[in-house]
Amino acid sequence: MCINAIVDDGKTGCKNITALLFIFMAAPHRTLGTLLRHLVENLDEAVEGAYVEAGLDYRPRYTPVLRSLMELGPSSIKALAKHAGLTHSAASQTIAQMARTDVVDLRRGVDQREQVVSMTAKAEAMIPVLKRIWLNVNTAADALDAELAFPISRILEEAIDALERRPFGDRIAAAAMTPEIL
Repeated sequence: MCINAIVDDGKTGCKNITALLFIFMAAPHRTLGTLLRHLVENLDEAVEGAYVEAGLDYRPRYTPVLRSLMELGPSSIKALAKHAGLTHSAASQTIAQMARTDVVDLRRGVDQREQVVSMTAKAEAMIPVLKRIWLNVNTAADALDAELAFPISRILEEAIDALERRPFGDRIAAAAMTPEIL
């Protein structure tokens, strides 16, 4: 589709919008999803580096599950997912990975339909080192928040609360009902 419109850029006079659109479209797209993935990659890479440096076979994604196990003790995947704020699918995948690295054990529950997850001796031995790393990570996160115009931890909490009130899918559907503006 070709747009033959002229716009005033406010500086040099009139510009052809086709050229402006080409420049915009050629620029890297920094959408919300891309920005969030990039942020998580940067954070996880640094945190995982701290685990490697400490000699641990441990991934950042294990932390919400392990912290939940530390608080709840042996629990079902469903209970751990709820406590950690994860979907059942994400918790199940993480727990399977943790079992492969001998961080957790899985056994059948009383009704044989659910699996009960517990920490292994390997996980128990890692906890003192993990607690020290988590303290360092939280201190670094606080320092990052202090550098920003708005603390990222607060923005993320507010975003999650807003999405719990009105899911993003509902917002997309509402946007689809709005006339397109170019």
